[in-house]
Amino acid sequence: MKILVINGPNLNMLGIREPDHYGRETYADLVKKVEGYCAGRSIECECYQSNHEGCLVDKIQEAYGVFDGIVINPGAYTHTSIAILDAVKSVMIPTVEVHISKVEEREDFRQVSYIRLAAAKTITGLGTDGYLRAIDFLIDYLKK
Repeated sequence: MKILVINGPNLNMLGIREPDHYGRETYADLVKKVEGYCAGRSIECECYQSNHEGCLVDKIQEAYGVFDGIVINPGAYTHTSIAILDAVKSVMIPTVEVHISKVEEREDFRQVSYIRLAAAKTITGLGTDGYLRAIDFLIDYLKK
């Protein structure tokens, strides 16, 4: 099994940006956590981060025929990007939307998620452990 973990804008600033919402773990800590978790389950994974919408769309499209599942934290593009939604719908790869903070308890604009329309599941408010829950969900989902 191969899982692609995609992170959108500003997630490279984890540990620095608003630690009250996102915690003190760095992006490098997140990657290490995800890679270790996957290795312990004999899953191949690739982690990718970009601040650019088109690069995220390209990466999703490149996943077609290569990856079995996608975990995506689209960052601010969650609330604005129909292009990322369309890319996820196009590749038809089971996708889990993850948010480190509890977006449903934050600003009104964060209540809109375009990605959710194509996601098999959405996980919020578990910190970076949400990525691990997303991986577990994909393992079970892909077995069916």
